[in-house]
Amino acid sequence: MDIILIPGLWLDASSWNDVSRLLEQKGHRPRPLTLPGLGGSGAETAGISIAEWVDAASSAVDAVDGPVVVVGHSGGGNVAWGVADARPERVARVIFVDTVPPAPGFGINEFELTDGVVPFPGWDFFPSGDVYDLDAATRARTASLTASVPGRVPADPIELSDTARHRVPVTLLMGSMDRDELEKELENWGPFAHEFHAIADAEVARIGSGHWPQFSAPQRLAQLIDEAVRR
Repeated sequence: MDIILIPGLWLDASSWNDVSRLLEQKGHRPRPLTLPGLGGSGAETAGISIAEWVDAASSAVDAVDGPVVVVGHSGGGNVAWGVADARPERVARVIFVDTVPPAPGFGINEFELTDGVVPFPGWDFFPSGDVYDLDAATRARTASLTASVPGRVPADPIELSDTARHRVPVTLLMGSMDRDELEKELENWGPFAHEFHAIADAEVARIGSGHWPQFSAPQRLAQLIDEAVRR
């Protein structure tokens, strides 16, 4: 199966290297992406929005013959769901990695801008539950791989208009939550709960990791992606 791998904020295609290698061993064709404007200056990336990221990922789907699976980590989940909305007939499954399908009109998050871009804030910025399984060596290695994100992308509301996306099967691979825990959490998220419950076929699996399992638990993540793809 062709698997489009969409990184979260600040990361490029190389963030999937370990997972891609393992997926190849399982017979898949991983296609990791680097999204437009990553690492560019504020002037260079001022016009890049979440819509451009969705268009870039949709073009990656168009470049493949036959059905594809789309995987989105963290903020990349917004992009993956945008692809499901844009190409519902082409996407065999969307796999969210420690994130949930966004509700229409919502962004990824709000981060402070520096010279028109959002720089990586460093691992110490995140809650301990997100980074507890990233040791010092991993943090040093992966922080050096990060790059700034176009300023508009994280806060831009996602445009979703085709309810056919709700017929695309979905797997949510959550770092620390099982389905019951996730649904209880979603009760506080209003429109996100409505979007989740509108999906006809949604399954939830617990990874047992922090927020970046592609770094801390690549074998477990690749195994769960493979199992989801083979549903």
